[in-house]
Amino acid sequence: MTVPTVKLNNGVEIPQLGFGVFQVPDQETTAAVTAALAAGYRSIDTAAIYGNEAGVGRALAASGLPRGELFVTTKLWNADQGYDATLRAFDASLAALGLDHLDLYLIHWPTPARDLYRDSWRAVERLAAEGRIRAAGVSNFQPAHLRRLLDTAELVPAVNQIELHPGLQQAELRAFHAEHGIVTEAWSPLAQGAVLADPAVTAIADRTGKSAAQVVLRWHLQLGNVVIPKSVTPARIRQNLDVFDFTLTGDEMAAIAGSDRDLRTGPHPDRFN
Repeated sequence: MTVPTVKLNNGVEIPQLGFGVFQVPDQETTAAVTAALAAGYRSIDTAAIYGNEAGVGRALAASGLPRGELFVTTKLWNADQGYDATLRAFDASLAALGLDHLDLYLIHWPTPARDLYRDSWRAVERLAAEGRIRAAGVSNFQPAHLRRLLDTAELVPAVNQIELHPGLQQAELRAFHAEHGIVTEAWSPLAQGAVLADPAVTAIADRTGKSAAQVVLRWHLQLGNVVIPKSVTPARIRQNLDVFDFTLTGDEMAAIAGSDRDLRTGPHPDRFN
């Protein structure tokens, strides 16, 4: 199955639907990523704090897939922010993954009280300039954090990976992204299941014969979001990729838009330090 790509602001293309490994233990990660690659995923998203970069790396090495067909993302953890610390953390992540470069490197959280994200971004810009990462981005940044970053940045982040699903649609932030050429990437795209019983979602599932999860993933894709659902169940991994043979109508997109209710499954970026 060929997954469509989204072009980032530096011309690099990211698969619009990827595979996330948040909260997957390292010893289970290799099997999960192997199943995802077998199903047709080519974008894998991990993070230093997940503790499973090595498990991802084992699956990538064993897959036999050419490096150029893979898109690998990891993230800088909060305790490693700062210019020099960022460079060291990047080296550690790259070694754990067993790779010689990353496709996308993200600052995981702004941690505004620590006020180190601009120093961290300078280090990320250096990694990009050296060709060690193909694209640079952030995660969980709010408009105020992005404005402050852009005041001194040489690179505009290519991606902001944020909590996003029908219950938390982040319209202001998505509009800021659109204005500045930043791609919106959704983590917790199904709100850990909390939106799957929403009436708008179940009505579309009934019409299309698709699962509620497939309906929500299709909503993301039609909005233009990049999305990284997570599962360790091979059948669910395959099902989450089977979302390119149906379309939501304008009325159905509007109905899901009405499900927004400030539903967060994770911490608020302004207060998480």
